[in-house]
Amino acid sequence: MDKGLVHLYCGRGKGKTTAAMGLALRALGRGRTVTVVQFLKNGTSGELEPLRSLGVNVLTGPKDTAFVSKMTPEQGWENRRWNDQMLEEAMESPCDLLILDELCAARKHDMVGVSLAKKAVLDRPGDREVVITGRDPEDWMLSAADYITEMECRRHPYEAGVPAREGIEY
Repeated sequence: MDKGLVHLYCGRGKGKTTAAMGLALRALGRGRTVTVVQFLKNGTSGELEPLRSLGVNVLTGPKDTAFVSKMTPEQGWENRRWNDQMLEEAMESPCDLLILDELCAARKHDMVGVSLAKKAVLDRPGDREVVITGRDPEDWMLSAADYITEMECRRHPYEAGVPAREGIEY
C-alpha cells in the first residue's frame, strides 16, 4: 500500500465491529499485519480468538470491565489508564492495519486521552490503514476519515425482548 487511509464505521446500527473485523480478515488474507484495540470491552467477543490464532495482535480491556455507567470514579480512572496504555502499545506495534474498536465511545466517556487518540490516527505511519468504530464520532474523526460508513438501525430483535446472542451479537 502506498498510503494508509482512515475508515470510520459509525452510527446506531449493528455491524460496526463486524465490518472492522471483516476488513481485518481481508488484510490478513493479503499478507498484511493487523492490530486490534477494543476499548470498553472485556475481551470475550467471539471474533477475537480466531483472529489471535491467525496472528492478529489483540488488545482489550480486563475481563472485569464494567459498563461506564456502572463504574466507580476509581474504576473509571483505572480504565482510562488501561486504555491509554493499550493505545500506546498499539501505536508502537508495527502493523499495516490498526483497528480502534469503540474509540468513539471511549472518547465520549473520556476513557482514552484525546491527544493520544488523535496521535494514533493523525500521526500514524504513512502506510498504516486505521479503522475507527462506534457511535457519535467526534468532529476530528469525521474530518480525518477517508471512508465514512454509517450503520442505521431500522429494526433490532432487542426491541422485541430478544437478548444479545452469543456468536451473533458478541
